Amino acid sequence: MSCYHCAMRKKTLIQTNPYLRAPEQYRKALVTNVSSSTAIETGAAVASIAKTLNQESAPVKTPQRSVR
Repeated sequence: MSCYHCAMRKKTLIQTNPYLRAPEQYRKALVTNVSSSTAIETGAAVASIAKTLNQESAPVKTPQRSVR
């Protein structure tokens, strides 16, 4: 008997996304995304924005479970 109205157990994004499980890869991807987006908005070079982000920012903390 199946239960269509029962709540399904959902996996969090950190459990399903391999990049979030590896903090170094996650950090690199985050810097790449933020710097390219900022470059589009400001007209600055992507490399200079990425360099600034890598120098000035604190380590990224990934949550261990969903906040929902």
